[in-house]
Amino acid sequence: MRRTFLLEIVMIAVAVAFLFPVYTLVSLALKDPAQISQAPLALPDPPTLDNFATAWSAAALGPSLVNSTVITVVSLVALIALGSFAAYFLARVQTRLGYGLYILFLLGIVLPFQLGMIPLYRLVTDLGLIGTHAGMILFYTGIQLPFTVFLYTGFIRALPREYASAAQIDGAGHLTAFTRVVFPLLRPITGTVLILNAVFIWNDFFTPLVYLGGSGFETVPVSVFAYVGQYVSQHGLVFAGLVLGALPIVAVFLALQRYVIKGFSSGLKG
Repeated sequence: MRRTFLLEIVMIAVAVAFLFPVYTLVSLALKDPAQISQAPLALPDPPTLDNFATAWSAAALGPSLVNSTVITVVSLVALIALGSFAAYFLARVQTRLGYGLYILFLLGIVLPFQLGMIPLYRLVTDLGLIGTHAGMILFYTGIQLPFTVFLYTGFIRALPREYASAAQIDGAGHLTAFTRVVFPLLRPITGTVLILNAVFIWNDFFTPLVYLGGSGFETVPVSVFAYVGQYVSQHGLVFAGLVLGALPIVAVFLALQRYVIKGFSSGLKG
């Protein structure tokens, strides 16, 4: 009983430690300058939404949200399509080639992509894709594909082979068996792949700053960074801009968080 009580106290303390920065962020975003200077940690009294309206227009978050959404959504579609099909091959074909390719994908996870930033930048520039959505989509698809294949492969290996075999006995080819039978069974891990990649792509700051800086196609983190630098002394506006930039991906995470837990608990078994 005492041990359970102590564990509950520790869990409450950890929850408070995680929630306090969120409370501070939202609270300051809802305060006017006078409230911030007098009582920065107190509840807004009264709360105001003026900071959000000003931050939305001054930081040009509308176009940035469109850019981030296009890059994130198209990259996710490419990752799910390529990653799931590649993982199906690696999980079902027991050959040296399949094993070698799997090890190659694992190396893609271990090696930091920053090591190849200069060659990748030159490649994207030579392709004429610098400062475009297509360049960022190509970059994120290549960088995140090893991680996506790793997640899908572990899940597919835990699925019984009989599902696809039954479809093939009925005359379906490998592609039909995968798209009609296997892929619908990958819903839990697809949710995991979607949210983990979406969080990375949406929140990435360094890559869009290098590839999209000054192009007019800046993503939300880059726009918010420029905005913070311009209005660093106006804390209410700064925190309002941060909240607006984080809201879309937070909403997606809350909607899909159950798939993250389900995907890890039910499928990642080697």
